[in-house]
Amino acid sequence: MTVFTLTLPDTLTLTDEQFFELCQNNRDYQFERTASGELIIMPPTGSETGRRNIKITAQLENWSSQNNLGVAFDSSTGFKLPNGADRSPDASWVKKERWEALTPEQQARFAPLCPDFVVELCSPSDSIEKVRAKMSEYIENGARLGWMLDRKNQQVEIYRPNQEVEILQSPTTLSCEDVLLGFVLNLKDIL
Repeated sequence: MTVFTLTLPDTLTLTDEQFFELCQNNRDYQFERTASGELIIMPPTGSETGRRNIKITAQLENWSSQNNLGVAFDSSTGFKLPNGADRSPDASWVKKERWEALTPEQQARFAPLCPDFVVELCSPSDSIEKVRAKMSEYIENGARLGWMLDRKNQQVEIYRPNQEVEILQSPTTLSCEDVLLGFVLNLKDIL
């Protein structure tokens, strides 16, 4: 499946309202917008990637519902990052206090914040370098922890603020350390 990136001319910029409306009117596609205003158009994931994504999201949501420390989100959720980009991680989590500080209107749209925790599951069609850049962008915009799951190479890249990327080869589980205390992702049938 092909991902398209459209560079709009300076004379054609979308407001946040117009971008939100574009996304709502074209639900068969997932849109992201870079900080420089480029539109990224992604088709729905393939069945195998979708099956693996739901395993990540289900585990995160189950943990989040049990402890009530924050709110979990799936891959269809958009966030307006501090740098102006609109991004949709494959799975994410926001600390309860940060989520509740938003107005109901902000919660109903693309929340104007970067999640505390993000996960990206690389699809066969993904450019690893582009996903790495996206992971770095999350960290630069306030994410406290990010995992890039690379099925092709059977490895996980762990992103943390002010630290080098840590690479794990074929892990069976991942722990969220102090960001999501007690959450452990079972990677069986994901990697």
